Amino acid sequence: MLIDPSRVQVAVGVLIRPDGYFLLTTRPAGKDYAGYWEFPGGKLEQGETVAQALWRELREELGIEVTQSHAWQSECIDYPHALVQLHFYKVLAWQGELQMREGQAFAWQCLPVQVSPLLPGTLPVLKWLA
Repeated sequence: MLIDPSRVQVAVGVLIRPDGYFLLTTRPAGKDYAGYWEFPGGKLEQGETVAQALWRELREELGIEVTQSHAWQSECIDYPHALVQLHFYKVLAWQGELQMREGQAFAWQCLPVQVSPLLPGTLPVLKWLA
């Protein structure tokens, strides 16, 4: 996969339970769009693959270890603060209990989602899941 250096590269995990519910979390205080609901993940660090960044981010943010995931979709979102390339992975298995290590809230959701506001980068995923 080619990484466009003009875009902020972000790995995003769409955690899906066996019953079909998926995980949304809020953006922590102090970040752009604080309080908005999103799929968890974060920026790639120098030298990381998307998968490595995703595993690291989910460990840091949620306290879990990914055991089964695969690349799914990619979407570019032009936010006012940055042009962001989102690399979505379906995460179907993990170890550990969820721990909101950045003080964020979480909710297991199905369609239609019952939380708001939603981060713009979350909206394409909801269409793909429909």
